[in-house]
Parts: sequence; structure tokens; C-alpha cells
Amino acid sequence: MTRVLLAGETWISEATHYKGFDSFTSTTFHSGADDYIAALSAHGIDVHHMAAHDIPQDFPKTADELAAYDVVVLSDIGANSFQLPPETWLEGKASPDRLATLAQWNRDGGGLMMAGGYLSFQGFQARANFARSAITDVLPVTMSDYDDRVEASAGAAVAAAHGELGALVDASAPYLLGYNRVFAKSDAVVHATVGDDVLIATATPGKGRSLVWTSDIGPHWCPKDFVEWKGFQPLMAGMINWLAGEKAS
Repeated sequence: MTRVLLAGETWISEATHYKGFDSFTSTTFHSGADDYIAALSAHGIDVHHMAAHDIPQDFPKTADELAAYDVVVLSDIGANSFQLPPETWLEGKASPDRLATLAQWNRDGGGLMMAGGYLSFQGFQARANFARSAITDVLPVTMSDYDDRVEASAGAAVAAAHGELGALVDASAPYLLGYNRVFAKSDAVVHATVGDDVLIATATPGKGRSLVWTSDIGPHWCPKDFVEWKGFQPLMAGMINWLAGEKAS
């Protein structure tokens, strides 16, 4: 069974409630990964979901810790969460560069995927800030040095381009509502596009495989119609299977 570490795709919201003279706050926890995890599980893929707030403390620091997984998926979680663990942020101590460790693990044979989002690639106001991180060398794309979101509220069409992953995208695919604009490297394979830009691209750094899916793995950029599309589960599972060195379909 393919073992996946899904890192990110959760958030905590704080709301302030005003009732005349008085006010109070409340907090709620949210996950945008439920449909994605269900899609992978339906295809026999084992997913360990690490919530965003646990990443600074718990994300693997060594290749031995990463060896528990076949594929690592980073989704809507910025570089700071990997680069500022408690011992560095709170205690001023040096700590391993976990993105560099992840990149080397990828070159040594692991599968690495980055999914799109407000804190993926460069993201909202460039706060994700992966363009300066160590994983840029192993991803199949380059990034801008500024906010790279494309908000497509009217809908952006998806099209197959090339390869076995492109075969999982067909004319019945619904529109997407946004994505991160990135640029395929010369040695990358672009399997699908959204609008005029990269949607799925892959590379083979060293002995490993890397992949980008530049839209969300669930709402809001990946809307309900897309999640409920008959091709959603085969496509999401197909990308993981490809990363694990198995047939995508």
C-alpha cells in the first residue's frame, strides 16, 4: 500500500462577535482535505494528514523519518512552517533545514508533490515564499518572486496536454476557479493545463519523482462540481500512483 504524508490544508479561524455593548471571540478548526483524502483512500492509498499547526514541531527532520512514506504532499502551507520550528523561533537555536532534507529525500527516490493554494508556491502576497527554498531545485517548475495567484471566478478551462496523467483529464472536467501561475522547466513534462498555464507537470530529479498540481485539492479553487466530477478520484489517485512509481491509471 502506498503511504502518503499530506502536510497542510488546515486552518484555524478566529471570529469576533459584537452584541451591542459586549463582544467576544470564538475559534474554529477547518480542513480542506476531506474530499482529497477520501479520493486517495478509495484507491487503496494510505494517508497520514499532518495539520498545519503541527508542522513546525512534527514535520520529519531526517531522511529516516521521511522513509516512513512513499510520497509527501505539501498543500497550502508556507515555507515558514518548515523553516521556523520551535527551537529556532522560540529558543534561537539552529535546526535542520527540513526543506533541504525533503529535496534530498526526493532525489534519493521519494515522491514529492506540491498542490496549489494561497500558501503554496509563492501564494498570497508571496507569503508562501517557496521560490527561495531548497525544494525549488527538485520541482518541475520555476516560480515568480511575487503573488502568483490567478483568480478565475468566471472559471478556467482544464485541458490535457501529454502523458499518462494527461489521459486522466478529459473534456468532461469542470472549470477550476483559480490556481498558482508557475512556469515549466525545460526538462519537465506538462501533462495538463488550466487556461494557458501549467496545471500538472512532472520531473524526475535523481532517482525520485516530483509533481505539481497548481490548483487546490478541494474548495475553493477546486469547486464542488470538480470534486464531484467522476474523474476527480482517479486523477488525484493517479498523481500519487505516478509519484510512487506505479501506473497512474
